[in-house]
Parts: sequence; structure tokens; C-alpha cells
Amino acid sequence: MTMHTSLASLSLARSGRRKRESSYDRTGGNKDYFSIGPGDRTEICSIRGAGAITHIWMTMATDALVEEAFLPRKIVLRMYWDEETEPSVEAPIGDFFGMGHGLTRNYASAALMMSPEDGKAFNSFFRMPFASGARIVVESEAAQPIKFYFYVDYEQYESLAAEELRFHAQWHRENPTDGIPEAGADNAHFEFGGKNTTGDGNYVILDAVGRGHYVGCNFNVHNLRDTREWNWYGEGDDMIFIDGEPWPPTLHGTGMEDYFNTAWCPQQEVCTPYHGIILGGGPNWSGKISTYRYHILDPIMFERSIKVTIEHGHNNHRSDDVSSTAYWYQEEPHRPFPPLPKAEARLPVPDIKPFNPASLNRIFGHDNP
Repeated sequence: MTMHTSLASLSLARSGRRKRESSYDRTGGNKDYFSIGPGDRTEICSIRGAGAITHIWMTMATDALVEEAFLPRKIVLRMYWDEETEPSVEAPIGDFFGMGHGLTRNYASAALMMSPEDGKAFNSFFRMPFASGARIVVESEAAQPIKFYFYVDYEQYESLAAEELRFHAQWHRENPTDGIPEAGADNAHFEFGGKNTTGDGNYVILDAVGRGHYVGCNFNVHNLRDTREWNWYGEGDDMIFIDGEPWPPTLHGTGMEDYFNTAWCPQQEVCTPYHGIILGGGPNWSGKISTYRYHILDPIMFERSIKVTIEHGHNNHRSDDVSSTAYWYQEEPHRPFPPLPKAEARLPVPDIKPFNPASLNRIFGHDNP
């Protein structure tokens, strides 16, 4: 089976049949959603045979007039391939579709998108193959019943090519990351001092065993440091260890913004096909940040294992709320995921009050104290 995925190849003949599972009203009426109550685990689709999911669209809302806060962190999405009992995809739904903090916002990338209204229309274009079946389960830990709408578009084949790997996605959070005591520390040392010569203590985006390739992540930081001094959160280097290699790994980067293909402590929001900043943070890099890097054109292959890590501040000095969703393909079986924390432990922490922008003149030395 040959896959054709570019504009230049659209005219070539394709094998298979186009199929869809959706939440349409089976009676012919207009109740085109599934009702999912608090605590429910609802199998929204079960596909038999060989095929590949090529597009997913989802949206949801509570039945009540008042929108429930942080709903995208309270709804969990799980996907299972080929009769497996452990999910290959497990993440809060908002995080899976590219943005953390229990928030939604309009943005677009090649793989994942949140579309109007206000980013509440979720889209995925990741290819998700299966040889004998696929299941998608939605679990609600919301306080209210929700209306859940979806399309799952897929191609049905007579058989799946042996070389096709299975799609995986996993959510992770550390709140807070294990930094150093700040009391009495010089700010220059806190932000830039010390040397990391092992990678120990780095925030782990993905730790997988088997053969496959890593295709990227979204990455979310809530800056928990309340200071008038330089408060850049992203000085940590990315370090990706392939097949158990020692430090320094072959893929050793130079800083968080560099891994995410931006530069110079950015706050400007931008979305490109393969990298972007969805939330840029507030004054002095306060508040919530959300960014992504998708290795669509440059996947990172591994034969036995991969460990994708990044420092939380230089030399792991910072203690911030960090979360991520990693995406990768690999041969089965995959390493079982650790239990997902309950909704209370997934919710964002309250914002620290942003500084008055006028105070930034003092921070950066543009005004006398």
C-alpha cells in the first residue's frame, strides 16, 4: 500500500474505502451529540478490521448555561489499537489537541488545531494505523454532564502494511518541578549558574522503549516565581537520549526557545506548521505559556529506547508548573503508562498577579529606582 500525502500526489489512485464514525443522531433528529455524565467512560467508536484514522474533529460543552472552568483538563481521551488492553493514547483532551492549562485558543499547526469559536473545535491530522481494530474512549471527570460531538474519519483497508507503526500520545506534568531553594540566591546564579553534566533531574517529556520515532510535543509552563528580578523561565537545554546513550546525548540543544524554533526569550505569539507559541505569558514572563514543536519533516528515530528531556531552568534551578503531551510512533507492545492523576491533580494552579508593566522599567534598568 502506497500513501499519497502531498498536493502533487492527490491525482494518484488510492486504495481502500473512506469511512467515518460520528455522533450524529441515529433517529434522524438533531441531537447530534453523545451525552456523557460525570464519572462516565464512554466508548465513542469501535472500528473493526484494518485501517488508519486520518482526521479527528471533536467539540464539547456542558449542559448548563454556565461554562465549567478548565473543562479540557477534566475530560480524558484514550485510544486503543488492535485489541490492546492498555491505551496507546492517554491525555486530557485539551492537552492532546495541542494546548495545556485547561484552556482553548484558536491556533493552527500541521498536525493539530484548535478552531473557532475560541479554539473549542479540536482537530487532529495525525495518521493512526491499526491492523485489526481501533477503539476511542472518553472519560468525564467534569462536575456536570457534557454534550460531546465528534467525527472520526478513517480509511479502511484489506490489510495493513507490516511497516506501519502505531501512534502514541502521553501526558505528563510536574507541579512544581524540583528546583533549588531560591532564598538568598543571587539572581544571576539562579538563572544562569551551575553546570549540568548528566541530564539527571531534567523534566521528562517522553521515556519510551521499543523501536519507533518521536514526532514532537506540546509544552506548557506556568511561571510560579514571583519576583521583580529577571524571571525568564526557559533557559533549560533540551537533551534527547537515544538507545541508552550517555551524556552528552547526540541531540543536545541550547535552550528551551531554541528547541521550539524561536529565539531571544520570546513572548510574541506565532503559529507555523511545525512550531509555535500559543500563549506567550505576561510581563517579565509571568503567567501561563504554551508552545509546540512537531517533528513532521524531521522525526527522531530510535531502535531500543528514547528519553526526551529538557532542563527546567538552567541546571534545573526552577520550580514551575510544567506539563507536556508527547507524540510518537512505535512497534507494539509499548511500555504501559503510569496511572493518570485524577482531575483535581490535573487542574491548573491560580495565576500569580502579573506585575504592573510600568515596573518593568525598573527590572530592565530603563528608569531610576
